[in-house]
Amino acid sequence: MTAPTITACLLIIGNEILSGRTQDKNLAYIGEELNSIGIRMMEVRVVPDDEAVIVSTLNEVRPRFDYVFTTGGIGPTHDDITADCVAKAFGVPLIVNPEARAILEAHYEPGQLNEARLRMARTPEGATLIENPVSQAPGFQMENVFVMAGIPAIMQAMFQSLRHRLAGGAPLQSKTVTIGLGEGTIAASLGEIQTRFPAVEIGSYPFNRQGNFGVRVVLRSTDEAVLEEAAGAVDKMIAALGGDGDWEPGDRPLQKEQGSEGAATGERAAG
Repeated sequence: MTAPTITACLLIIGNEILSGRTQDKNLAYIGEELNSIGIRMMEVRVVPDDEAVIVSTLNEVRPRFDYVFTTGGIGPTHDDITADCVAKAFGVPLIVNPEARAILEAHYEPGQLNEARLRMARTPEGATLIENPVSQAPGFQMENVFVMAGIPAIMQAMFQSLRHRLAGGAPLQSKTVTIGLGEGTIAASLGEIQTRFPAVEIGSYPFNRQGNFGVRVVLRSTDEAVLEEAAGAVDKMIAALGGDGDWEPGDRPLQKEQGSEGAATGERAAG
């Protein structure tokens, strides 16, 4: 029985990301972590610190995906409005969460928990906290929406704190080969392989390295057997076109050694 596809969307919130002053480092981490537990990142959006945009985007994506993750906008300053926006998207009051307040009170010295820092204890009513072992100020979960900090070290710690709450499907497997042929040379044959293997995502990424043109082909599927078969078809295509294929370590497809009945030996090809 085929495992269901579990999907996710990421909202990266912040004017500083859109302006280019800050470069996002969270997407790659979240994508890799989700894939390892069988959740497919299907869409990523970068949105400004604008209440109307954040609320409308949240209400658009949360019914479409199994999980929605947000990064950024939950600090102590006036432009940290993510908690406010999530509350409005769900139509619930924004409160000072008693549990979050207790965490911050235990963290700061007496008298240091000022109004600005207390903003970090605000959550939509009914939210479940996400632990923050780095700086203590928690993130939170509302139904299928997980709200995390934008600072990478804190976001990563929060993600590991919530990881056990996520139910995944079959993880996406991949095989990658670098081919010493032009993209136009392999295009027709690669398209035919894609048609033969609809359950495999096949991407081609051309490059020019010091005047040497080639293509990096990446195959992805949740079905390891079908992925192996598709990789074998790509290997045969490379040979038929007279090219060289350099598979990433461990990705070379199993080759079928022809015996009396042409059965597969299960051995990996040399090289």
